[in-house]
Amino acid sequence: MKIPDSSVLVVDDDANHLAMLAAVLREHVDTVQTADSAERALTLLEQDRPDLILLDMRMPGMGGLGFLGEASQKNLTVPVVVVTAFAEVEDAVEAMKLGASDYLSKPIDLVLLEELLDRYVRKDSVVTAPTHPPLPSGIIFRSPLMEQVLAEVAAAAGSLAPVLLVGESGVGKEVLAELLHRWSDRPEGPMVSLNMTALPETLMESELFGHEKGAFTGAERSRRGHFEEASGGTLFLDEIGELPLDMQPKLLRALETGRIRRLGGNEEISVDLRLVSATNRDVEKEVSEGRFRMDLYYRLAVFAVEIPPLRERPEEILPLARAYLEAPGEKGKHFSQAAQHCLHAYPWPGNVRELHNSIQRAAILAAGEWILPEHLPPAVRGSGGRAASREQEPRALAEIEKEAILKALKRCEGNRTQAARELGISRRKLLYRLKEYEAEE
Repeated sequence: MKIPDSSVLVVDDDANHLAMLAAVLREHVDTVQTADSAERALTLLEQDRPDLILLDMRMPGMGGLGFLGEASQKNLTVPVVVVTAFAEVEDAVEAMKLGASDYLSKPIDLVLLEELLDRYVRKDSVVTAPTHPPLPSGIIFRSPLMEQVLAEVAAAAGSLAPVLLVGESGVGKEVLAELLHRWSDRPEGPMVSLNMTALPETLMESELFGHEKGAFTGAERSRRGHFEEASGGTLFLDEIGELPLDMQPKLLRALETGRIRRLGGNEEISVDLRLVSATNRDVEKEVSEGRFRMDLYYRLAVFAVEIPPLRERPEEILPLARAYLEAPGEKGKHFSQAAQHCLHAYPWPGNVRELHNSIQRAAILAAGEWILPEHLPPAVRGSGGRAASREQEPRALAEIEKEAILKALKRCEGNRTQAARELGISRRKLLYRLKEYEAEE
């Protein structure tokens, strides 16, 4: 799909490369202008401002660095991505010091080119009206799948109905829980979080509901639990699937009555809160196998939101990675083209959390300003080679995926949840693909 009202200027003295790049870009943007010299590009730039310039560095006459200097002096501010051979990466460094926004190595990787278009051209385009409030600074979601998730979170935020966030470890469930609280009608109230895996079973009831003095050995004074602490706001129970069976009816009663009783206490205490819980488990399977109460599951999942893993939203990998480089002490570093290949190719089983840790590690190991594949964890840098060995046309990959999805649905007699589980993808991605197939037909 083309980016609405978009334009790109390509500057290159190589006629064949210029024509090839222009043809690729016309599949993504409305207007593509070309210039075979830096001087001609400056003339065009004074007449019309494109959304992005792709600038070859080595050209007769003024050249790429000269163009950047002239454009800066004339205050012709447009994002510039320089295109250079791998052996001339020093030119890219100089160009970025002169104001270039990014760089691409020859031969140009089309996946990275599309990512740059999304970053510099699509960012001000509005294809559909936003269905959620503005995101706080530092929170990055770029994929259509996550736009659907955010729309659901925004819809749920306006009520007090319990919300269950379902997704693999590290996908960002806590971030979405914080957005639910932020977008609710009580954002000034407390946001209290409790990770169920961090608690021994003997302390769980006390942590949730509090205790009175003398309730157990060591209880030297009365203490409020997380339910009381969160009254007037939001209580986030992470990894709710770890809740022991004997605690589940007590949690259910608290949710149904809005009242709790401290451990060792006789009085009931009213609480007014919104409960958000999260799990990386298949709760329906836990229910069928007797490890989780069905009535509690339905109470927690009044509004269930499934969060797709990072491998299903690759549009967010490089923006997130770059954002992590903006942390204090890491600014001024950039990813080499080869490092970007590795980041894109790796499946990220640990999701956003693994990506964050990998970038922190790479930033520490990179003594200079460029992060190279050798600075990435072994599994991540190894993915670049694997990706190169299995290159296929994007259309062919899409057809293979479509065939697999339709066959799985047929085997599962139309049960979408079962088909998604068999395919190893999220139900949300399966539904998204089916909508695409319907639109094609």
